Amino acid sequence: MDLFPASVGVGSCTPPYDWGKGTGLVMGYFDGNTVTALWNYAQKFAMSDNSFGTTFGPSTPGLMNLVAGNTYPATINPAGPTSGVAAVANGVGTVVSDPDPTGDVCSAAGRTQVQMGGKNIGDLLIENHVSWGAFMGGFDLTITNSNGTTGCNRSTPGSASNKTATNPTGATADYIPHHAFFQYWASTANPAHTRPSTLKAIGTSNDGGANHQYDLHDFFDALKVGNMPAVSFLKAIAAGDGHAGYSDPLLEQSIMLVPTINAIMRSPFWKSTAIIVMYDDSDGWYDHQMSPIINPSSVLNTDSPGNGDQLNAPGKCGNGTPLDGIQGRCGYGPRQPLLVISPFAKTNFVDHTLTDQSSVLRFIEENWGTGQIGGGSYDQLAGPLWNMFDFDDGHFPFLTAGQRQLILDPTTGQPSGR
Repeated sequence: MDLFPASVGVGSCTPPYDWGKGTGLVMGYFDGNTVTALWNYAQKFAMSDNSFGTTFGPSTPGLMNLVAGNTYPATINPAGPTSGVAAVANGVGTVVSDPDPTGDVCSAAGRTQVQMGGKNIGDLLIENHVSWGAFMGGFDLTITNSNGTTGCNRSTPGSASNKTATNPTGATADYIPHHAFFQYWASTANPAHTRPSTLKAIGTSNDGGANHQYDLHDFFDALKVGNMPAVSFLKAIAAGDGHAGYSDPLLEQSIMLVPTINAIMRSPFWKSTAIIVMYDDSDGWYDHQMSPIINPSSVLNTDSPGNGDQLNAPGKCGNGTPLDGIQGRCGYGPRQPLLVISPFAKTNFVDHTLTDQSSVLRFIEENWGTGQIGGGSYDQLAGPLWNMFDFDDGHFPFLTAGQRQLILDPTTGQPSGR
């Protein structure tokens, strides 16, 4: 990982928002004085120092690997561009960039759009009658924000570095289609953003056509009426997702992390819940730890080098035959944070087990007995999360909702006691 700043230490941030560091900004770091909530959660619960993105690449491959362990087969919408997909044959290939989901009313016409084949974890949960939901910031198109924005254009002020002469509030769109996990599969998509019939129906297959796809606010609304699906995937509005440029770690803390975790901890569901905090990609932030290459690939794309493998040489990433012969999925990618916050999480514990984004997928499969996805899913390779938990302590079966709570102040990240 040498020479990282010289190679990729550039971005849209301009003085004073690069703090005078220029391309060296990627060598900065945050500690407990800055990301205080995450620091406190790590002290109280469990984190990993050996977890990686499943493959190299940006947000969309990471989200697909979380819910399916696969970025193949992607059928490209022939009505639009075709970039962002590698190893393409007859219009089908592997997602390596950030295409939008085909058919989503908010997908951009000028952007590559794809639809995925195969199964995702939502399909398995439905087959096994397990309640579940995906809760996306900005998904509800019927809302009008306080700044007057609505529909696909709902927006919220983001980081200071996002402010420009034409965007003085630094507003950024709440909903990002290429972050919408399950919209890529026809079986779990809600392309029109249909609203759920009732709060009690959220998470069920009788939710009025929402098909398990909801707005982030629906999670909290359902929680207030005593409904939380067995499995929930939560994604912040863009301003609160921690992404460099339009968000930051403090906005992530105050908008998303602390309010969400506080709400769950105060609910009766806390005593039997595991909250997993993770990211869809490294977002270009530097990490010195080189990942192990457990699945190679050999895609050479001279017309679009960014869609090819580059790690060891042009058209080469690792050595050997890729999993199930599927090209374009070299990984693991960069190291990323992973925290488990739960009454059953080990205390102040750092796990060294080799894991990746699809380890969460494996955890869900094993905990609910769904079986594996198949079709070359990385769940066949994923390391387990179980070492971050301790189910042997005799008091655990008798936990009350208040035990092991850590209620934090969303602004400071410090314990508030309320």
